[in-house]
Amino acid sequence: MASDVFTLEESIDIALERSLAVLSANEEIKAKEFEEHSAKADFYPKLSTSYTYTRLDSDTVDDAKHTTWLYNPSTDTHIPKELSPLRTDNYQFNITATQPLFTGWRLTVLRDLASLGVDTAKIQKVSTIQDLVLKVKVAYFAILKTEKLQNVARQAVEQLEGHLAVAQAFYDEGIIAKNELLQTEVQMAQSRQDLISVTHGVLLSKSLFNKLLRRRLTKPVRIKDILDYTPVRLRLDEAVEKAVLNRSEIQEVSLNVVAAEKNVKLTKSSYYPSVTFIGNYSRDTDDLFLQAVTAEDPDIWTLTLQADWTLWEWGKRRDEVAASRARVAKARHLLNEIKDNISLEVQAAYLSLEEAKRNIQVSKTAVVQAEENYRMNEERYKQQVATSTDVLDAQTLLTQARANHFNALSDYNIAWARLERAMGIGYETEGK
Repeated sequence: MASDVFTLEESIDIALERSLAVLSANEEIKAKEFEEHSAKADFYPKLSTSYTYTRLDSDTVDDAKHTTWLYNPSTDTHIPKELSPLRTDNYQFNITATQPLFTGWRLTVLRDLASLGVDTAKIQKVSTIQDLVLKVKVAYFAILKTEKLQNVARQAVEQLEGHLAVAQAFYDEGIIAKNELLQTEVQMAQSRQDLISVTHGVLLSKSLFNKLLRRRLTKPVRIKDILDYTPVRLRLDEAVEKAVLNRSEIQEVSLNVVAAEKNVKLTKSSYYPSVTFIGNYSRDTDDLFLQAVTAEDPDIWTLTLQADWTLWEWGKRRDEVAASRARVAKARHLLNEIKDNISLEVQAAYLSLEEAKRNIQVSKTAVVQAEENYRMNEERYKQQVATSTDVLDAQTLLTQARANHFNALSDYNIAWARLERAMGIGYETEGK
């Protein structure tokens, strides 16, 4: 990117463009579309051909010989001659065309099932996209949160450095005891360790972000700061209703119910006869290139209308139909279970959003109070009416209040992203 600063929308677009999971979903759609075309091809005639060579042993040919009498007009007599209806070398060429006329609606059901497979693959792609979008959003806000916490830790170090300078001056003048100075130095060391830890957290969150965008893990990352509070006006019942309408998982399982019902029809197709029209052309000679070397016509044409009907299988088909109906009931139960699970998922995300919203208001007030408390204790310490412990405690409270506020902001934005995913909204997947 020219600016090297990622926005959330740009991050999502890049992740979707490069995602191996999305590319795999596209290939699955292609595979299902080819399967659909294959199922449609079964409605059309099939043309097959064969070329065979058969050689009979001499004994078999001789055993089939019979004597015939050929008339000789010059002598007005009949001359005996041995002939055989069999040939030692036999070459045969066949062309067969087969057209199914009636299959008990089996081919129609198979075509419909293949079409449902395409629809299911497309819905699964939507789920893949929405899952990836959520991961990018979570990673994006994780970077913003860790960067804010890094700034908080850096501020804490700077404040402690200032307090340590004052404490050192007081100690040099003999105003405070050695233990007060040591207490400040220990707190300073701890703050520096906290800064190192949160800095590593920033690097790790950026590595995860790079992984989702399929960039080098250690590549520098700069993102636009959008860590803020935007009120969301949405009731829980509205969120659940949106989820029932939009969740791709519900749509996928609903298609599974339809597919199970189609499979019942597919199983029932065995109750009906199958009718097939067969046209065949055959040429049979004793010549490699199928040339006729005798007066006999080597060509044979046949047209066949074939009906096959299995009348009795000791209840086999009845049991197969019953099994298919049981799978329909199973699919419907799974659909209801999915709806219940999604409703619970929406409720959990909604409550997390409400909790984060309240925490933002509380933490915002706490930051103001903690800043004032720190300022007052710092001034009192300079006037030696407060101890170093009072200042350090106030500084710890301020650092915690600031961290809590940024955690609440991050939790709120992530909770909203999770709620959007739970409702099946938050990103337009059409055309992606």
